[in-house]
Amino acid sequence: MMRAIWDRGGERGELRANIIPNVAATLFDSAADNGCHRRQLVTGEHVMTEQRAKTTVLGTGIMGAAIARDLLRAGFDVRVWNRTKQKAEALAAQGAHVASSPAEAAAGVDLLVTMLTDGPAVEAAMGGAQGALAALAPDAVWIQMSTVGIQWTDRLAKLADQRVGFVDAPVSGSSEPAERGDLLVLASGARELRERVQPVFDVIGSRTLWMDRAGDGSRLKVLLNNWLAVLAEGMAETIGLAAALDLDPDLFLDTVTESPLQSPYATAKGRAMVKDDFTPGFPLHHARKDAALALDAAQSRQTDLPLTEALLRRWDDAIARGHGNEDVSAAVTANRPA
Repeated sequence: MMRAIWDRGGERGELRANIIPNVAATLFDSAADNGCHRRQLVTGEHVMTEQRAKTTVLGTGIMGAAIARDLLRAGFDVRVWNRTKQKAEALAAQGAHVASSPAEAAAGVDLLVTMLTDGPAVEAAMGGAQGALAALAPDAVWIQMSTVGIQWTDRLAKLADQRVGFVDAPVSGSSEPAERGDLLVLASGARELRERVQPVFDVIGSRTLWMDRAGDGSRLKVLLNNWLAVLAEGMAETIGLAAALDLDPDLFLDTVTESPLQSPYATAKGRAMVKDDFTPGFPLHHARKDAALALDAAQSRQTDLPLTEALLRRWDDAIARGHGNEDVSAAVTANRPA
């Protein structure tokens, strides 16, 4: 299977290829002579093609709103819709057109992005008489970025089949990289759709990893989220152990930061845990949902994830204590007396 990474890097925003060790990596072949998609520089920060596609974003929560703002800053014509309309209306001052229904948001656009909570929410927004699919033109492309797991990705791809183009493209990264346009896009789908959607990915992400088999983006996202869940829970338990041993948890964090055991993600969460700073970058209830998707995927393949299964019970306890809307670093509260 061929994979390609786009990396928007360098002071001039040039395109460069990152070769993944032990993987046959190639640049997406948009030009037969050199295999390289040439992009024009915009404001020294984002690169994109001259043609700015009319683009809709369904779902303007933490991530969807950040993606919409990135696209607006890059000059895209952006429509937005959200189940709670006030969240979408907050983008109107920045130039977004606020729609009252998914169908209204989808009518006449070239590209449609879904960034909603889960599979049922995406299906509800896309299906039915007022759903986006009823209004999308046959040559439109649906970019499905919500983290919905493997089974729902397959179900949504079937919903799109014979109606519109479908690209599975969940992202790795929380609110801060989303606001900077620095996400990792995990894209999979038909090669003929890549050139059309790449300008969006160039704006919202610093890298795009393309995979040929539709749905592999979501499969990789499940792996990444399971890994992050285990890191976050491991840090929470280690901070709790430090307190039990009467050791300053900052001593542990300072030590691990200067060692081969360093993980910038885990250390950042550890600092937040020590400070009780649970400002949501990635809410705990969303992290819990994503970890459950990993467990579901494993169980469907008769594979055990005992660490994930155990941390879900602890995270349920933290959520029951009222920490669900706080950052995943609030998982540390499960160590504390009720």
